[in-house]
Amino acid sequence: MAQNRAALIQFFAAYKSAYPEESVFSSDFLKLLASPTCYERTHLPGHITGSAWIVTPERDSVLLVHHAKLNRWLQPGGHADGDENVLRVALREAEEETGLTNFKIAGELPFDVDIHLIPARKDFPAHHHYDVRFLVEATREEKIIVSEESHDVKWIALSELEHYTTEQSVLRMKNKIISC
Repeated sequence: MAQNRAALIQFFAAYKSAYPEESVFSSDFLKLLASPTCYERTHLPGHITGSAWIVTPERDSVLLVHHAKLNRWLQPGGHADGDENVLRVALREAEEETGLTNFKIAGELPFDVDIHLIPARKDFPAHHHYDVRFLVEATREEKIIVSEESHDVKWIALSELEHYTTEQSVLRMKNKIISC
């Protein structure tokens, strides 16, 4: 379980990924987790965030949001705002950004991790999100709500994902699902 700081440190101390671009992140996460304020969005040059990779039970489609500020199709997620339980953060953000509430957690360990640059906005400098991502299942029956943070929320067939994004970390999660 990677649901608090100690568990996340333990996870990253042992984490090995088959994806070279992802495997290099462990030491950077461990350095960040040494800071008592790393779960706060004001912690610079980066902070912990949580995301949900939401797939159908058949694992043939993923629910993505068209992020308004970044103008990209991404998995729902966001700032921890002091909450060290990153799974709870991921589920909270998924609910806020999609309107869905009936999630089945497909694993309590992170499914994927990423460190990515967020561009400067207004009076906040460019910084990094240290994103911890969890695999979650949901059905298409539940009504989707588009939040003010997004232009759209949509179920996308994994076979069509490249038509919506070229984000390597998103495509990596697709490849992980296909190889499961």
